[in-house]
Amino acid sequence: QAAGIALILLCAMDVSGVRAWWGKWDPREMRLLLPASMLGVALGAALFGVLGPRTVQGVLGIITLAFLAWRFFVGLLAAAPAAPYNAVKGAICAIASGATSTLAHAGGPPMQIYLLPRKLPREVFTATNVVLFGLINYAKLVPYGAMGLLDLTNLGTALVLLPLCPLGVYLGIWLQSRMPEALFYRIITLALFLLGVKLTWDGFFA
Repeated sequence: QAAGIALILLCAMDVSGVRAWWGKWDPREMRLLLPASMLGVALGAALFGVLGPRTVQGVLGIITLAFLAWRFFVGLLAAAPAAPYNAVKGAICAIASGATSTLAHAGGPPMQIYLLPRKLPREVFTATNVVLFGLINYAKLVPYGAMGLLDLTNLGTALVLLPLCPLGVYLGIWLQSRMPEALFYRIITLALFLLGVKLTWDGFFA
C-alpha cells in the first residue's frame, strides 16, 4: 500500500521535474541507462513477491555506505579524476537501479554509484537523474497496476498529499540553480550517506 501511494506521488512530482530538465541530459549516458533500467523494472516486478522491501533496503544501505567509504579513501590518497564512460558498469548499475526502484522506491544509490564518479556538469547530472527516474517511475505504473497497488484507496490517500509535490520540486530547482557546483556535489554525497544509513537501519534494525 505504501509503495502504491508513493509511486503516485513520485509520478506527480516527475511531471514538473521532467518538464524543467527535459533535453538537458547526457545523450550517451541516457542511451545506455534508459534501456538497462527498463530491464531492471521488469526484473524488480518479477522479484516483487520474492524479496521483501526490508531485505532490499538493507543490502542497498550496505552497498551505498561501502561505496562512499571507498570514495572517501580514494579522496584521501589524491583528488579522484572523473571516471570514464563505462558501458558495463553503467548497465549493471542501471539494471540494479530499475529493480530496486520497483521493489522499494530505492533506486537512487545504484545509479549514483555510476553517475557520481563521472563528475558530469551539475545541470547535466541533475537532468540525467531527474528524467531517467521520471521514466522509470512511469514504467513502474504497469507492474504496479497489474499487482493491484493503484486501487481507489491508495489514489485517495495520494490525492490528499498531492498539492505539496510541485512545491518541493520547484524549491529543489530553485536551490540547485543558486549554489556552487562543489557545494552541490557535497550535499548530494551527504544525502547519499544519510540515505545509506537509513536504508541499513530500516533493513536490519527497525
